[in-house]
Amino acid sequence: MNQQILQTIKKCRIGIFIGGAIGLFSGNITGLMLGAVVGFFINRWLYNLLLGEGSPQALFFKATFLVMGKVAKADGRVTEQEIQFARDVMIRMRLDEEKRRQAMAFFAEGKEADYDLGKVLRPLSMLIQRRSAVKIMFLEIQLQTAMSDGEVSPNELKVIQQVCTFLKMSQQEMNELLTRLQAQQSFHGSSAMPNSQSTIDDAYKVIGVAVDVSDAVLKKAYRRLMSQHHPDKLVAKGLPQEMMQLAKEKTQEIQAAYDVLKNSRKNKK
Repeated sequence: MNQQILQTIKKCRIGIFIGGAIGLFSGNITGLMLGAVVGFFINRWLYNLLLGEGSPQALFFKATFLVMGKVAKADGRVTEQEIQFARDVMIRMRLDEEKRRQAMAFFAEGKEADYDLGKVLRPLSMLIQRRSAVKIMFLEIQLQTAMSDGEVSPNELKVIQQVCTFLKMSQQEMNELLTRLQAQQSFHGSSAMPNSQSTIDDAYKVIGVAVDVSDAVLKKAYRRLMSQHHPDKLVAKGLPQEMMQLAKEKTQEIQAAYDVLKNSRKNKK
């Protein structure tokens, strides 16, 4: 039995259990087996009806570029920087020609003024409601789209807030993530020396802790971020395989910030 079949059975286990229980109650072992089979097919039908995307990875991929298009068009026009960011994401994902065409089509669809975010975010929310790390990864990509032209406008924030509402993420979570991403952008693009105060300040914001925390608290926050962005863990929770490279880049940026802070603290001792 291959992995895909096992995942399908696991996904439909509630239907199998309920169908089997009804079958056993109304008959014998044959009824149990027949009920389980019927429950499996009903569960799978309902799942496909609600999600309708073939796989969690396909839905995440589609939602990513649809929402990117919506965020980019929030101000009325899509800037060259936003288009380039979308292209860069496709390049970093190493998409083949067919996948790239799909991503561009989704991006263009999301730009339509009457496109309803709920069409893709409702099923996505159902799928990843208990997968906080995958939610964070999704929101990071959308915030980076908004940041790609140099600022996050009120209209872009309005779209991002809609995304958070669908994904059941709080305003505080969004603000903290935006602060960290802005620091990450500054840290990554800084030409200052690694031991400069501005670089160190940005590094603390990347890790998401105050300057005066203990070494133990700093290490704990660093490990939590690394775990959240661990590529294999994210893929196992529904992140498309193509986005593994984006997750790897995140862990490298977090590692770089932590290394700056470790060296800074060591030099002060």
